[in-house]
Amino acid sequence: MSGIYFDEAQIGKEIKHSVTRTVTDVDNTLFSCLTHNNQPLHLDAEYAKKTEFGQRVLNSMYTASFGVGVSVDDTTLGTLVANLGFKEMNFPKPVFLGDTLRTVTVIKEKRESKSRPNAGIITFEHQVWNQRNEMVCSIIRVAMLKKRPAE
Repeated sequence: MSGIYFDEAQIGKEIKHSVTRTVTDVDNTLFSCLTHNNQPLHLDAEYAKKTEFGQRVLNSMYTASFGVGVSVDDTTLGTLVANLGFKEMNFPKPVFLGDTLRTVTVIKEKRESKSRPNAGIITFEHQVWNQRNEMVCSIIRVAMLKKRPAE
């Protein structure tokens, strides 16, 4: 189990996740099709050429899912009770096919659970960055984590 327990979480701690990914046409097309998102900006190269971007833009929900997914090993694997919500999601820059993404997580807040004495609530900010050091996505996730069991 590699996730952190509520007790171990330190407000302000920055976690640089080791997994990176260069996004491909297959990633974008498969994710868009699986989620029934037929936006031509993601799928139609000729349509996308006529937009302000001049090319297809990666499905933003893929970027968000990548950011949260990559964080799991280092944050909540084996210690998660439940995700309680996603407060905010921003996409300040587009992601294009061929961009390489990486994720950084910052622990923003923590508080005791009012209903579960063996758990606490952590607010994470997951930031997704591209190879040009531009933030392409920021997600606020609130999760309930287990406290370290008594030994």
